[in-house]
Formats: sequence, structure tokens, C-alpha cells
Amino acid sequence: MNMIKTLGFLLTIGAGITLTLGVLSVFGSMNMGNVQWPMIILGTVFFFAGIGLLKYRKDTDAIQADNN
Repeated sequence: MNMIKTLGFLLTIGAGITLTLGVLSVFGSMNMGNVQWPMIILGTVFFFAGIGLLKYRKDTDAIQADNN
């Protein structure tokens, strides 16, 4: 696995965890204080950034093969 795909994967997993905690906090299952809405917003942004990296970026191996 290369660097771009790894970064996209980590962003997506981290965003999923952040979104889950934020949504649970909004609906009252967890008490997180005032950080519930920033967690939902940042989780959404990082989720779409991670999916975008996974979906639209070429692998570094594919780029090197195209250059040779």
C-alpha cells in the first residue's frame, strides 16, 4: 500500500470514529461537553477528504509505471 492510499484510509477511519462519537454525544448517549458539534463537522470534513483521496488519486506505483 502506498502513502496516498494509507493517508486516505487513516483519514476515513479516524473520521468515522469522530463522527460516531459526535453523533452519540448529540443524541445523549455520551456526555462530551461542548465538543460535540466540532467533532461532527471535523469528522464530516475528514471523511470526505479521505474518501476523495481513496477514490480519485492514483497509486504512487501506478504513477511510477506511467513515467517509465
